[in-house]
Amino acid sequence: MRFGILGPLRVGGGEATVTAGRDRTVLALLLLRAGRVVPFDELIDAVWEERPPATARAQLHICVSRLRHRFVVLGLPAETIVTDPAGYGIRVEPDDLDAEVFARTVEAARAQVVAGQVGEACRHYRSALALWRGPALAGIPARSVRRRAQILDEQRLAVLEERVDVELRLRRAAELIDELTEAVERNPLRERLRGQLMLALSAVGRQADALAVYREGRRIYADELGIEPGTALQELHQRVLAGDLALGGTESRATGPVRALPRAISDFTGRQQTVARLVKEIEQDGVRVQLVDGMAGSGKTTLAVQVATALADRFPDAQLFVDLHGHSERSPLTTAAAAATLLRQLGVPAERVPVDPADRLAMWRSELAERRAVVVLDNAADAAQVAPLLPNGPDCLVLITSRRRLIGLDEGRPSSLPVLDLDEAVELLARVAGVERVAAEPAAAAEVARRCGLLPLALRLAGARLAHRPRWRVADLAERLTTAADPLAELAAGERSVAQAFALSYEQVSPAAQRVFGLLGLHPGARADNRVAAVLTDLPLADAQDALDELVDAHLVEEVEPGRYGLHDLIREYARTLGAERETAEERRAALARLLDHHLQVAATIALSLELAVPRDLFAMAEPMRPDLVAATVGLGRTWIEENRATLAALVRLAEAEGFLQQSWQLARAGWAVNFDGGHLDDLIETHRVGLRAAERLGDDKAVATMYNYLASANYRRARFAEAIRQMEVAVGIYRRLGLTGELRGAVANLGTAYAVGLQFRRAIETMEASRAFFRESDGPAPLANLLNNLSLTLLWSGRTDEAVRMCRHHLGVARQSGDLRQIGNAIGHLGMARRQRGEREAARRLLRAGLTVKRRTGNRFGEGELLNELGVIEREAGRPDLAAALHRQALVAINDAGDLVGQCASRNLLARAILDQGDEASALDLHRRVLTDATRLGARYEQARALDGMARCLRWTDPEQAHRYASRALALFVQIESPDRRLTEEFLAGLG
Repeated sequence: MRFGILGPLRVGGGEATVTAGRDRTVLALLLLRAGRVVPFDELIDAVWEERPPATARAQLHICVSRLRHRFVVLGLPAETIVTDPAGYGIRVEPDDLDAEVFARTVEAARAQVVAGQVGEACRHYRSALALWRGPALAGIPARSVRRRAQILDEQRLAVLEERVDVELRLRRAAELIDELTEAVERNPLRERLRGQLMLALSAVGRQADALAVYREGRRIYADELGIEPGTALQELHQRVLAGDLALGGTESRATGPVRALPRAISDFTGRQQTVARLVKEIEQDGVRVQLVDGMAGSGKTTLAVQVATALADRFPDAQLFVDLHGHSERSPLTTAAAAATLLRQLGVPAERVPVDPADRLAMWRSELAERRAVVVLDNAADAAQVAPLLPNGPDCLVLITSRRRLIGLDEGRPSSLPVLDLDEAVELLARVAGVERVAAEPAAAAEVARRCGLLPLALRLAGARLAHRPRWRVADLAERLTTAADPLAELAAGERSVAQAFALSYEQVSPAAQRVFGLLGLHPGARADNRVAAVLTDLPLADAQDALDELVDAHLVEEVEPGRYGLHDLIREYARTLGAERETAEERRAALARLLDHHLQVAATIALSLELAVPRDLFAMAEPMRPDLVAATVGLGRTWIEENRATLAALVRLAEAEGFLQQSWQLARAGWAVNFDGGHLDDLIETHRVGLRAAERLGDDKAVATMYNYLASANYRRARFAEAIRQMEVAVGIYRRLGLTGELRGAVANLGTAYAVGLQFRRAIETMEASRAFFRESDGPAPLANLLNNLSLTLLWSGRTDEAVRMCRHHLGVARQSGDLRQIGNAIGHLGMARRQRGEREAARRLLRAGLTVKRRTGNRFGEGELLNELGVIEREAGRPDLAAALHRQALVAINDAGDLVGQCASRNLLARAILDQGDEASALDLHRRVLTDATRLGARYEQARALDGMARCLRWTDPEQAHRYASRALALFVQIESPDRRLTEEFLAGLG
């Protein structure tokens, strides 16, 4: 290991270290966050805490330079420390850092515990703890380092406790007493350590010493914390008093231990964290009833058996199991029948089992009263079935599984079992189908796992199909699952199938809930609320909510967040199948029409409130069938569209596929503003391409032009300027041919903007000025505000600053008259940009901050980044490069979110200029070079020129000849595009001589 932080800081694999205090702090923080970039501000706070000097950033660079030099001396690559625009990071390989080796070894130990291989687990635990050389990062006093080091120290203690648990199970109590005594003295408030010492002392017959350890702990807790010991320690104290030795000091019962659990499956995969959590709750928190619920096929029974097996040593007298058949083809067991089965497992002869149910349950509780037993009550139908079977004594553990949430049970800690994560799902598939076979086709295996919905039952059935078909590739099964008309039919093996498992749950719910479930299969989104369920089913809202609650309790529907519901992918397929079987084609189409119309009415109403310049007749819709539900949803405004973006996109596709062509293109258009402002350009392009097809099939030329118009906006953001211009020219031609004056003026203005971003400024301004001829007094201010926005921005880009100021003021007046908050933010922001270009910094700063507030309110991520960049330029010009760099980094995040590729180049160029002013020429040069590559690929000539100009400034003192070449290339580009920035580059070249 090349770095050590589990003890004093160590570098280079030996005992070498770093001596300078600041360097030690910086290196320690980088190692504590290995593999991630630590922001400059965080490093500065760590080194200087409340009082960083003005030169902190420069001194930080010096610290890093010294560390790199030290690494070279010790035989480590200098580039181990990496520079990022946001900060510094450190690269470490898997075995380079002792803390990472420690964490990996501990995970291996925990996995061995879950697998029941406690001897191997003990070896791993000891290996992990042997890495420690003392308190983590001892000798480094920085508060931020100490906080993180304390977390490591706490992890060490927790692992020590886990190792002691394992060794106690291996009957090594005598060997542990000295170590535990010392550990308790150093950590007197840790109840788990104290309890372990009591167990070890009791196991070797030293009950009096164990009681003394408890009394001492109780005194310390009272004196220092003012509390009594926890429940688990108090129960342990009672057991020591009673002479009940927890680790095998007592003799076995005459009848011997009962082992009635099913065999724990050898290919148990995933759920390790869940198993570890349940075991911890049982061992440490004293939980004695665990409720495990989940959808059909989620692996509840397997999990319960795994937990029971892992805890067998804790409950040595009996391990019992009964299938209650709550969800199976058989009738559920009565409580009395289940008690009889359990009594027989305990060895009670059949003739002794009472006939009377009450007497039988009394005998069951009596038999368990003196035993330490774990009981698995599997597949429970409801709370009433299992409540009488719960034992009274404190020494028994009951694990209950059910497809329903057992809400009526008074005791027990519930755990709802989710599906596996992708890595776990692929591992399970490999264990069933063959490790080498799955490893040879990782992409196909991941696709199979996804098509199985990460559901354990489906994965086992898919794996079984592969195992019995050795000539199949994994990709063959993936293709079948992808293309099959009924994917559920592919997930069957013998008498077992996923559809059958779902059917058993479906048959348990009421007819009303069954109808809601079947129609929910029509909804293509990941989630829906109760209003959507009411619309689909044409039910009163309260009735729809009751049905949803019933489906949630049955794990057929998941409440993914309060009031929002979703279906697992495979359950959705099952619901669709049911809907096709049980609903007539007419009923299905009517439900689909209600679903589409509801979403269109809501989305279109919100869109019209966000985009005041849009013609009011853009969306021709029928009166809503459920106006109350539409009104209640519209009140959520922009938030509703943002939360339902994916659903709206899916509905656009569904509407086209089902022949609802008008709803298809209108839904696409209704989602435009949120997709555009938020940078969801892939969704914007996909939905508008689908909407374009639908409009063409309808033969609706106006709709075709609308789709082209808004497709162009996405190509504009993606720097596909020629495509944007072509699409706008098509839209303009259609609007002109149809004589649609209102639509034409907006399209012509947008075409002018497309020319502007292509740096055709004169053509852009001429086109926009021509658009003004289409405006009439009756049109109102909103459409004019949109044109003035585009025109003022084009004047800014072309360097006509005074004209831009006048146009921005005109735009602001019109925007205020229209009440369009989006345009008000644009006008204020652009006016601030123009005032900055005129050198009026304070006025510009006030305007830009005000505009930024509005941009954030309206969710305009590109506009937010644009104004942050302007504020950054002001700070850099004022001699505050650190603040400027921070603003440009914020801008880059916002513009990345917006998906504007040229804007990303602009932000990175400005960030590089700020980094140069901070004194880091190498990092600034590297960033400008990367921007030049990207801008050249995009054909963004202005950003190419700015990158070349920045590279020249970085090399001014170290390579003046190269700087001259770069600056000359930048000037040639600035001249070509008629940019006013040419003057600054000319001045720079003159200074080079």
